[in-house]
Amino acid sequence: MIKSVLQSIPSYIMNIYLLPNSVINDIEKMINAFWWGGRSNNRGIKWMAWECVACPKEFGGMGFQNFKAFNLAMVAKQGWSFMSKLDSLVARVFKSRYFPRSSFLGVKLGNNPSFAWRSI
Repeated sequence: MIKSVLQSIPSYIMNIYLLPNSVINDIEKMINAFWWGGRSNNRGIKWMAWECVACPKEFGGMGFQNFKAFNLAMVAKQGWSFMSKLDSLVARVFKSRYFPRSSFLGVKLGNNPSFAWRSI
């Protein structure tokens, strides 16, 4: 249930925006409380550190996602999409707004950037 439901809920937002560490930590705390059976007072017994539970299965973990790495990978995927699919509508809009005379890799942040552009 954690892998199919709880980890997939924030995936759309993580695909577009770079979430603050406090939000990612809160999401991980909620999943941690659900996994260990803690209620709102968080009294469940923690048999293993969350970092060990979130490791891949081949390294002895449960295979839960590392949300910080997942968020960075999703935002980087958007940047890769800008470089590889120049004819897409999103790439054309961002190029005309933020880097009309340069390439994606050589662009500066600019004046008054959107939160999505700042994340990418």
